Amino acid sequence: MARFPLLARAGEVRHLGLVAALVLLALVGLATRPETFATYSNLVTILSLAATIGVITVGMTFVIIGGGIDLSVGAIMALASVWATTLATQSYGPVVMVICALLVGTGTGLVNGLLISYGRVVPFIATLAMMVAAGGLAQRMSDRRTQLVRPENSAIVDLSTGRVLGIPLVVYVFAAVVAAGWVLLNRTTFGRRTYAVGGNPEAARIAGIDVRRHTVLLYGLSGLCCGIAAVIIMARTTTGSSTHGHLYELDAIAAVIIGGTLLTGGKGTIIGSILGLLIFTVITNLFILNGLNTSDQLIAKGLIIVVAVLLQRRGLGSRSP
Repeated sequence: MARFPLLARAGEVRHLGLVAALVLLALVGLATRPETFATYSNLVTILSLAATIGVITVGMTFVIIGGGIDLSVGAIMALASVWATTLATQSYGPVVMVICALLVGTGTGLVNGLLISYGRVVPFIATLAMMVAAGGLAQRMSDRRTQLVRPENSAIVDLSTGRVLGIPLVVYVFAAVVAAGWVLLNRTTFGRRTYAVGGNPEAARIAGIDVRRHTVLLYGLSGLCCGIAAVIIMARTTTGSSTHGHLYELDAIAAVIIGGTLLTGGKGTIIGSILGLLIFTVITNLFILNGLNTSDQLIAKGLIIVVAVLLQRRGLGSRSP
């Protein structure tokens, strides 16, 4: 019984460490670009950039806590954006476009879950295959062309251009998804079952949890988040494209790992994942403001991921008898 307060305390310490890292990055920004980094417009830019991958990160957190992995999130988001903008060319309205994006994302995620749970395909292979297939379908539907959101569907674009209290509406959508994800993970039976399935699937099965059905739902939830992210990316870029979401799966997985979620499942938090995401977003922003090479940015991100995994392994080793 004493283990759970200790785990909670460890999570709080990790969150404080992530906040400290963000503060350190902010100090670097103030030191290198004081005239631009701390401006209101730049802070809004950081939040807007974080919104798209952030929504995907919420779904990824559930999947990884549940003991899985999803490499197809970027391709699913691209497919949802292309499908929705294809409907737009047929003069369907913004409501139909949004519903289409959500249904495509959720449906594709459910296919992942069915392949993994009932087809017994390894999550890495199943989602890798879906990444390739969804990306190919998006290219075929769009004929490798960028599809514009039509003027009569400007309500979608308003999510990016419209502001409340000076903050873009997409940021509020992001915040709402984070809040809903936190409640679902921490205050519902679904969340408790997610931890149980990720921690020990066999024990969860013996305890009466339908592990296969729950796994399907986890991937469906991840797909739903991809559909929401597709709406956000359409609002921000006014386009649907098969190139949307390139490497988003790696950014989402990296944010979840940095946030303290174990790749083996059974442990993690939404707050940690979002803090990890903000760290990566601020790093990207600092590289852009300082005119640094994109290749160097990718190298830095890779090193951070390796260090985070090594720290996880060290932490697990220190708790081993």
